Amino acid sequence: MGQFPRSVWHCVTSTEKSFFVTVLPWHQNNAIAVSCSHILKRNRDLTKAWKGKTEQLLRVNEHDFTMRPAFGGPAIPVGVDVQVESLDSISEVDMDFTMTLYLRHYWKDERLSFPSTNNKSMTFDGRLVKKIWVPDVFFVHSKRSFIHDTTTDNIMLRVFPDGHVLYSMRVTVTAMCNMDFSHFPLDSQTCSLELESYAYTDEDLMLYWKNGNESLKTDEKISLSQFLIQKFHTTSRLAFYSSTGWYNRLYINFTLRRHIFFFLLQTYFPATLMVMLSWVSFWIDRRAVPARVSLGITTVLTMSTIITGVNASMPRVSYIKAVDIYLWVSFVFVFLSVLEYAAVNYLTTVQERKERKLRERFPCSCGIPHSKTMMLDGNYSESDANSLAGYTRNQMVPEEEKPEKMVVHLAMSNESNSSRKRGLKGHVGLRIIQNTHAIDKYSRLIFPGTYIFFNLIYWSVFS
Repeated sequence: MGQFPRSVWHCVTSTEKSFFVTVLPWHQNNAIAVSCSHILKRNRDLTKAWKGKTEQLLRVNEHDFTMRPAFGGPAIPVGVDVQVESLDSISEVDMDFTMTLYLRHYWKDERLSFPSTNNKSMTFDGRLVKKIWVPDVFFVHSKRSFIHDTTTDNIMLRVFPDGHVLYSMRVTVTAMCNMDFSHFPLDSQTCSLELESYAYTDEDLMLYWKNGNESLKTDEKISLSQFLIQKFHTTSRLAFYSSTGWYNRLYINFTLRRHIFFFLLQTYFPATLMVMLSWVSFWIDRRAVPARVSLGITTVLTMSTIITGVNASMPRVSYIKAVDIYLWVSFVFVFLSVLEYAAVNYLTTVQERKERKLRERFPCSCGIPHSKTMMLDGNYSESDANSLAGYTRNQMVPEEEKPEKMVVHLAMSNESNSSRKRGLKGHVGLRIIQNTHAIDKYSRLIFPGTYIFFNLIYWSVFS
């Protein structure tokens, strides 16, 4: 067969893509027309082949976007959904919380519709947001908020051919949370993040959760050091302002339960140990004044430090918290242990003074055939024995075999015995003062028993 001359034709499409077609001479015109027209037909989608500016495609300059869509007609519905990225912090002192979230709005603006054959959307960044109408949603009771801008503004605008718009942003907001600390630290707190249109009432803009409770998504990894996040849920209602009217308001509610283990280690256990330490003084000799006084003062000061440390990290509320009840009752127990020794020491001094006067009133006489016995406990000292000067000690147990109590026989004459009966009438049960006072004996039982009873009531009521 002979060789036919060939020609190469260059076709350029609207997307500026080049194609080379080789045809025979007698079919050149028809082949090129068919090839190029076929290429053009496959790339007619204006969303992919538009050479002009985006503003021209969306006809931004042809409409007044300072007005809401369908101005003068019914309220425009704006759906909202939220994905909580993190719950950053909860502050009891400032009574607020900080949350980072993805906030998305859905509405329809027919002014932004554009022709498209495959119904594909167009996605833009935050630069186009300033040129069109977007809902003016703000956070009610927020203290601080900002849109993240690293590496660029975290804003996304997606426009569909029929005019539906998705507007998404990444926001961190610090909002107020009214907390009730009456059960602190055995408390649960419920906080709310509230969203509302600033300018448009319910007659112009209907704000609603796009998918009900499914409109709120949370990251499973969200956790806090002091709280257990129990649940997230959404609600909505109307809010009324006397000067402007009714507005749709959306709520993101979440419930937090405080972890108690930290406060058990830092507050409850130290306070309980201080109370128990104050009971040690009941077993210390009442004559050991420095030991018992220093122990009482140390426990009182330690309890004061614990109370001050707890209140320093709490707001200055005007009501009593659960931890205040426990700490102040513990402080009272510690303080009463100091007062208990003050009472023991005072009664001991009074009793010694009475015995001293009694010995001065009835002097001893020696060489007396009859005897009487008196009981001494095993902790008697030489001064106790010397105080019996003038009496004959007929029987005494050796030092190494000294029992808990010893019997001392006091010899008295018949004459002195009869003369002293009247003076000793009110002192038949007279004993040399025992080192363990009766108040200490009762305190060893009353203080622990009362404190245990208080703990049972406290934990049953607040836990």
